Amino acid sequence: MIEDAEPTGVLTMPTAQAPYRQIANDIAAKIKSGELKPGDKLPSTRELAEAYKVHMNTASRALSLLHDRELITGQPGRGTYVAERPEG
Repeated sequence: MIEDAEPTGVLTMPTAQAPYRQIANDIAAKIKSGELKPGDKLPSTRELAEAYKVHMNTASRALSLLHDRELITGQPGRGTYVAERPEG
């Protein structure tokens, strides 16, 4: 698990962007910058919720959005990982 990957900031309200999108964009930025690499394990939904100070449903929705963007992949019983980048 990535121990040193801290949220880049505390979510502030009100905002033009939903909290789950802010979290997803924060994680996506870490993936694109190389801070999170393919195969890295992401924190659990509970750990993300605690780190970003949001409800677990919000953290879960952020992970769903990242999955829809094909940036992460879930492995039942093992966790959520940064997806391998397509070659090309």
